[in-house]
Amino acid sequence: MKNFILIIALVLLLISCGSNKSFISKSLDKHLATSFYENQFTGVLVVDAASKDTLYNRSAQKYFIPASNTKIFTLFAALKTLPNQIPALQYIEQNDTLYFQGTGDPSFLHPYVKDSTAFNFLKSKSNVVFTTDNFMDTKYGPGWAWDDYQWYYSPERNALPLYGNVVMIKKNPELMVSPSYFKDSVLLISTTENRKETSNIFFYPPQKQDTLETPFITSIATTKAVLEQVLNKNISTRASMPTGVKKTLYGIQADSLYIRMMHESDNFIAEQLLILATSELKDTLNSSFARNHILENELSDLKQEPRWVDGSGLSRYNLFTPQNMVHVLSELYTLVPQERLFTIFPAGGVSGTLKNKFKGDDKPYVYAKSGSLSNNYCLSGYLLTKSGKTLIFSFMNNHFKKATRDERTQLERMLQTLRDHY
Repeated sequence: MKNFILIIALVLLLISCGSNKSFISKSLDKHLATSFYENQFTGVLVVDAASKDTLYNRSAQKYFIPASNTKIFTLFAALKTLPNQIPALQYIEQNDTLYFQGTGDPSFLHPYVKDSTAFNFLKSKSNVVFTTDNFMDTKYGPGWAWDDYQWYYSPERNALPLYGNVVMIKKNPELMVSPSYFKDSVLLISTTENRKETSNIFFYPPQKQDTLETPFITSIATTKAVLEQVLNKNISTRASMPTGVKKTLYGIQADSLYIRMMHESDNFIAEQLLILATSELKDTLNSSFARNHILENELSDLKQEPRWVDGSGLSRYNLFTPQNMVHVLSELYTLVPQERLFTIFPAGGVSGTLKNKFKGDDKPYVYAKSGSLSNNYCLSGYLLTKSGKTLIFSFMNNHFKKATRDERTQLERMLQTLRDHY
């Protein structure tokens, strides 16, 4: 009798699940068939995290421009390669001289992360030599827009970032500039530019009150000069490290960078995390090596090979499928405990770029990474249903001319259908 009851209960459960899946499929089909979506490209994949059952699939095998959804792959790469504390510097001490090189760590006196581990370490040494030949990458990623050079979201990449590779300018009430090395390079002029394209000359409108963040042009000479001023000591440079066993100085907790990258969609930290990943794999720093290593060794079973060209998603050369996104999100769900994982991802209605979007009734139901470029909006992550299940999803929308807020409104209705009916 007990076995019979169990069989009946199982049958009813299967019927219920099938009915729910059918309702969701019909509901999303109907929504995506409306005139709103007729002139754009949309790919969707929704999977049950526990059973791996596919609840909904539309063009999930097709390639889309992911924008900042690329950071999901960067997060995976960082978690697979980096220790819990970020490698801040590599160094060799010989006699009374410290030779050091950058690892790509973005946190050195970063205006928001504000790690001072490397600063305190270098400050404590008398004779310091900065070695410079380990960075074998470009300042900008492939396909980045050339005219983004002056905007906060597009700092240059390098081996030893300082202050996030941006200049912070504000009035309080006097003009305050950080790093102060650039104070004499700021002109109080009203202009459409924040900086000269080819030099570190910055512009700040006299009537402006809030903070202006502008990337500065990096070089070995600039890094040396900024370091000398902030450390208040002379620094020598040479091409390579001397012969010997390099030691590593460890700094900030890695999750601090992951949370900043995912919550604020910080492009600079994303780019530098790939460079940092390379520092754990080989002696030279080149982000393409880290990307290739992950694709060949950790994600060789992807159903479609993505085109992955940067860490941030600034480039329109990136191409990923919804299946790519759900695959990596599933790997993360297995790799990282849920509480920690959901802390790293923005929570709908609560934190980061989702603070004012996808709100739950009394608690978050969406933990996801958004991705926006003009005419493109993607959202991929995790959804908690009212029945207590966890779904992994990727919605990728490309080539629309409507307002992004309207895309989010339409997407929110579909997410609510998933939340309420599965």
